[in-house]
Amino acid sequence: MTRRAAPWLALLLALSGCSDLSGSGERAPSAGEFPRAERPVSSLGGNGFSDEPAREAVREAKTVMDLARIAPGMTVADIGAGEGYYTVRLAERVGAEGRVLAQDIDPEALKRLGDRVERERLDNVSIKLGAEDDPRLPQSSFDRIFLVHMYHEVAEPYAFLWRLHPALDDGGRVIVVDTDRASDQHGLPPQLLFCEFRRVGFRLAEFVRKPELGGYYAAFEPEGMRPEPSEIEPCKGGEEQPSA
Repeated sequence: MTRRAAPWLALLLALSGCSDLSGSGERAPSAGEFPRAERPVSSLGGNGFSDEPAREAVREAKTVMDLARIAPGMTVADIGAGEGYYTVRLAERVGAEGRVLAQDIDPEALKRLGDRVERERLDNVSIKLGAEDDPRLPQSSFDRIFLVHMYHEVAEPYAFLWRLHPALDDGGRVIVVDTDRASDQHGLPPQLLFCEFRRVGFRLAEFVRKPELGGYYAAFEPEGMRPEPSEIEPCKGGEEQPSA
């Protein structure tokens, strides 16, 4: 796997210049050229997947990392990292030669995660503040990008995925773990997930249902060029899309 030196490889908290419009009904100005999601969006933080001991009891992270084939030396991003359940386990799996970027849009959660990273001496972990419509990832840098039980909270999915697309290295994948239920109930129907990713230039590479995940695992790969933002046609919340 390719590894590149990048500004985020040192531990940092980039906590300035963020406008969090979550739950306000307003759109970030930077999302204006993209279509709105034609589905409800779950509120932040109430998804019920924050109990780390319970998640570890069913070996959730190990199951997902095994499915994603995470190996020593990889460079991975944990988007919506929260207080680090996946971050710390990814750091152990990729080892000293690998890198983990933990990103969230909640500065307070990132401060707590920063304390944990320092306390556990995770020298291969960096921390970065993201935005509602932009993960703010360096280009061509990641073998895997994880979106675990958080994609249903992304209020601007087309802008978010369009800007995430260039961050993958050759052979890279976006890993989604979510629950098969309505998008305003802290989940997302798989067919709607497939549709939204396809609209911005990804193809479904793998899909598995796993009870220990509380839902499903999906892996996506870039396919061709990204469309222009004005060319993106939003998916209908109730429309049926063909299975991969």
